[in-house]
Amino acid sequence: MTPLQRYIAEEIATDHVDGLLSRREALRRLALLGVGTTAASALIAACGDGKPPAPEPTPASPPPSTTTTTTTSVPPGMQTAVPTTPTSWAGPQGQLQGSWAPAATPRGAVLVIHENKGLNDWVRTVAARLAGIGYSALAIDLLSEEGGTATFSDPAAATAALGSIPMDRFVADLKSGLDELQRREPTQRLAVVGFCFGGGLVWQLLAAGAPRLTVAVPFYGPLPDHPDFAGSKNTAVLGFYGALDQRVTSSEPAAKAALERAGLVNELIVEPDAGHAFFNDTGSRYDAAAAADAWRRLQEWFGRYVA
Repeated sequence: MTPLQRYIAEEIATDHVDGLLSRREALRRLALLGVGTTAASALIAACGDGKPPAPEPTPASPPPSTTTTTTTSVPPGMQTAVPTTPTSWAGPQGQLQGSWAPAATPRGAVLVIHENKGLNDWVRTVAARLAGIGYSALAIDLLSEEGGTATFSDPAAATAALGSIPMDRFVADLKSGLDELQRREPTQRLAVVGFCFGGGLVWQLLAAGAPRLTVAVPFYGPLPDHPDFAGSKNTAVLGFYGALDQRVTSSEPAAKAALERAGLVNELIVEPDAGHAFFNDTGSRYDAAAAADAWRRLQEWFGRYVA
């Protein structure tokens, strides 16, 4: 397995250990990655690390017969969100797809990198929120060469497809996304934001050398082995982790050391009581307090180094 495939496989196993996936579904998703039943069982046991088995997820209860009023919190930035539109541009190996949200009065431009589920509606809302606060945003679809995320009826198959793509293709596509972003907003400074798998790709982009980037914001992304960020000296890095997400957060000291060695301006935040994917308000691990704090810090960082 490649490091990327192993990261995805560990995430699937951890989701089962935490009770978010049934064992059958976890084994199915791992099989799509090419992990056999014996190896999958061993991986699940390793990720469990002595934890008692989580109860199997139960189907959602049917809605009650009486009408009730439910109050839900609005994710930060949604009040001013700008609608996104589908877009495409010429990439290194054909047309790349994405969603574009232009700010009315741009203060900067941001490339948004999705989780391991591909370019879905939630990622589009992130681009919409960024545009709403003044940063034109392009959310890239890294499954473009496979026909785009929308061609996968099974989200797990989309995840498996992402796991089979070589890292150099991701980096080339992301650099093409930055080219396209600069073409659309030629006078604006560039930033990149990524989540989970996409957060890991932010680190990979920095390691590959991205001198045009003014700001990079990886959310709980896996760190490359022996990272060297010297080729991205102009970038101010704001990283986010969840205190409960030890699988990824354990790499925070190494990330800090690599950033310091390269001389990059940086701040790494570990949100207390938050787990992996705490910013995704459509997921089971969403933490409203941590997400609001991260959104505030992101805006302050952008205001300092992008605008």
